[in-house]
Amino acid sequence: MSTDTYFDSIPTSLGPIVLASDGDALLGAWFDGQRHQPAVGPSWLRGRDLPILLRAALELDQYFAGERTEFALPLAPSGTPFQRAVWQAITAVPYGATIAYRDLATAIGRPASIRAAGAATGRNPLSIFIPCHRIVGADGALTGYAGGIERKRTLLALEQRMSGPDRPKRELLPLGGTARSATGAPVRSNAVRRAA
Repeated sequence: MSTDTYFDSIPTSLGPIVLASDGDALLGAWFDGQRHQPAVGPSWLRGRDLPILLRAALELDQYFAGERTEFALPLAPSGTPFQRAVWQAITAVPYGATIAYRDLATAIGRPASIRAAGAATGRNPLSIFIPCHRIVGADGALTGYAGGIERKRTLLALEQRMSGPDRPKRELLPLGGTARSATGAPVRSNAVRRAA
């Protein structure tokens, strides 16, 4: 694995996103100017033609066009073991669904760590790829998003709109861990895997 950090900035309908990679995996995806975005420093190299960054840009274009509901890139976010466990659990939240921070804490086996799970969510370095916009307050309220609440609202609306009439709308994941569609049927999701 390279020690260099390659980056590029791509336009999206919600503003520029800065992508970062080590050449093998995606390390970061930040809306330009969002909280906790690292500064592009002298050790960062422009990687406009780097295959992983080109693929990330393509997958984001497909996501915003409603053509992609899951990402297929290798991700390598840097964080504590607790943060990585939270981020891994977030990847299991299905497209178009939301869960509460308390459910996120329960999913990683730390039900009393709701605030810590929220803090880890806010430090997610891979906006959209690790879909932290799908995490909401216990009452379904849109709370905190490093990229801004309006972007969070827009991303959730996009996913609901693109879920279409043929796919069930998903409601807030209740405490207990089973998302339900508008008809009350359980909605399958990926199993939550713990970070190594």
